[in-house]
Amino acid sequence: MRTALVGRRAVTAALFVLVAVFILGPLLWLAAHAFATRWDYPDLLPAGLTLHWWSVVFQDAQLAASVKNSLYFSPLTVLVSMVVCLPAAYAFSRFEFPGRRIFLVGLFATNAFPKMGLFVSMASLFYGLHLMNTIAGIVIVQFIGTVVFMTWIPAAAFSSVPRSLEEAARDAGAGRFRTFLHVTLPLALPGILVAVLMSFLASFDEAQGTYLVGAPVYMTMPTEMYSLVLNYPKQVAAVFAILLSIPSVALLLVARKYVLGGRLAEGFQIR
Repeated sequence: MRTALVGRRAVTAALFVLVAVFILGPLLWLAAHAFATRWDYPDLLPAGLTLHWWSVVFQDAQLAASVKNSLYFSPLTVLVSMVVCLPAAYAFSRFEFPGRRIFLVGLFATNAFPKMGLFVSMASLFYGLHLMNTIAGIVIVQFIGTVVFMTWIPAAAFSSVPRSLEEAARDAGAGRFRTFLHVTLPLALPGILVAVLMSFLASFDEAQGTYLVGAPVYMTMPTEMYSLVLNYPKQVAAVFAILLSIPSVALLLVARKYVLGGRLAEGFQIR
């Protein structure tokens, strides 16, 4: 019995170490190369440490423009997604109508096939509508990746609000809008915030469609990585990759109690 317990603990420890290496290994590699003057195989340690590669990134006008574009397009896409998807999420939650489940399942169609094929098909349409190399074209492409998050998770959040609370507010004299504003929305807000977070990350990290529609006029941080890998020293790419991961890590830390608390999983349990 004791031998079996020790064996299970050893397997658990080995799996923990394996996951830690899988997750932390790439981050440690990036951190090491971001400050290394030179580090090539088979050297066990870097030749020296420097901040030169960081100054290269911050002084490069093209890289700075990509950072600005990412911080512009992602909030704009999330705002558009909220305006379009939140009313749809409320309708899916509160109303029964013909084809409701078909529409719900159809939302996953944008993620059911390789996106590059979808983007290439869209490109021919975008050329006809003069949307290539435009802000509207990039927002539309990034919006596709946010639809599932911004519809399913808020819909489940609205569905989780007890109807009895809304009915009590109506019985007390509150109108539909006031009931929604003071009862439904506050209770559904954690789920909506998770949807906003996931939509922002999906938009911020979108590269293929943004590159196809926006390059070379509009380059974001993910699309700029293509150029960094091909045309810059790997230390510069490591620095830029660290900067690219900062918003994702920061937002996940801010919303960790909702994500780890099951809000994300609950968002896909709408009936």
